[in-house]
Amino acid sequence: MNEARTDAVSREPFEWLPQPLADEFYRQKVDLFCEQCSFAHQLRERMLSETGTRLIDWVDHLAFESDEQTITHMQSVGYELDVEDEHGQWFVHHAGLFVPVCLTKNKVHRLVLGVESVDDFLAAHRISDVVLEGDRWSQMRRAIVTNENGFEFWICERQGYQGWTVPATNEKQACAAMKHYESFKLRKREFENDADGFEFAKQLIRAAIQDLGVDWTCELFFQTEREYWQRRNHAARVQKARQDRLGLGWDNHDHHTYRSGRSAFKSMIEVFELLGFHCRERFYAGDEAGWGAQVLEQSNCGIVIFADVDLTPAELEGDFAHDGLTEKSELGTVGLWCQLHGEAFLQAGMHHLECTFDFDAAREQLDEIGVPSMAPFADFGYLRQAFTTGEIWQVIPNRVDAAVEKKWLTEKQATKFKAEGTIGSHMEVLERNQGFKGFNQKGVSDIIRKTDPRNVENE
Repeated sequence: MNEARTDAVSREPFEWLPQPLADEFYRQKVDLFCEQCSFAHQLRERMLSETGTRLIDWVDHLAFESDEQTITHMQSVGYELDVEDEHGQWFVHHAGLFVPVCLTKNKVHRLVLGVESVDDFLAAHRISDVVLEGDRWSQMRRAIVTNENGFEFWICERQGYQGWTVPATNEKQACAAMKHYESFKLRKREFENDADGFEFAKQLIRAAIQDLGVDWTCELFFQTEREYWQRRNHAARVQKARQDRLGLGWDNHDHHTYRSGRSAFKSMIEVFELLGFHCRERFYAGDEAGWGAQVLEQSNCGIVIFADVDLTPAELEGDFAHDGLTEKSELGTVGLWCQLHGEAFLQAGMHHLECTFDFDAAREQLDEIGVPSMAPFADFGYLRQAFTTGEIWQVIPNRVDAAVEKKWLTEKQATKFKAEGTIGSHMEVLERNQGFKGFNQKGVSDIIRKTDPRNVENE
């Protein structure tokens, strides 16, 4: 098993760009499907009105009949042929967030909805007369819900598997999946020394990889990470219940945000790379903000991580994700959060999960049921973002005392934090358009500043 870094970190600046032509093609295909399939049309309406989400953000893949004109058009908007199998030719778009498209020789249109649990979806919609392919705790399960005039609506759940033929799963694998899911869910997170916590997690992950492989392990691990975060965030529990009413789960996750102290950052990256992540673009909020982030992606699982850490301009010139960082004399916003609550990978849990929504609908609906949002920190045609109001956590007293001793906090600040707590986590409402895959640097910098407990403006 190779635990070396999975990708060299580029020093060159990288910028994701909107892909309006590919977006227009994708939306037209989904619209056509909804016009011809009443189940898809009705589900799209219910998703918007009951969960504030959009059908286009839940699609696993599309399939339709191949012809030269379609291939030429797809290639002109950025799609590239990836693989060809018994199902057809699979096209992907590397420059934007677009689902794979399978061009087949059959006169069939297929829209596949990705959900966390096929069982939950079928139960939520009271559908029982279907053939469910794949066993519980297998890497893939799927079912065709309806076929209206050659327009097939499918649902599927995946555990780090990218194919369309359901793989055989033996009883030993299923038992192993259950066992390792439980080990991740019950993972010990409190350690006197954070390094011991990272090493303990590595042991659990290595054992799972040996039985299940990297991708399946990664899916199970992050399912439990979302569950841990959800238990500590009211907005998450409210929205998850809304999505569960339609049997959707959290399959609309966009990225998972972890905060790390400087001395622990290298260890956290090592764990993520063990799970199959590669380092994507780096993010720097500017000299005044004093923090940066490494974006990581696990391509086979479709999981993205935004890993935050206090950072100086000079350190951006090096490979800060792998070289290691030492403590500074002062704490920035990210370092202070970790000092008050613990490492996001360990006791604190994620700072936030960002999911894709219809931005206006989700914020309005959540506000009506007592979950307000802060002011948007990105509001462009291709990217809209806002935090829900912060979840207040009690701080860890001995960590506050240690911060005072190191002069990272004043006695007055420490007393206030112990009495009132500070913001611990959020849920983030995001809308992406035109396949935009990047982040808004200035907006993220502003929202981090606003949520610093020393100068909080929790709007």
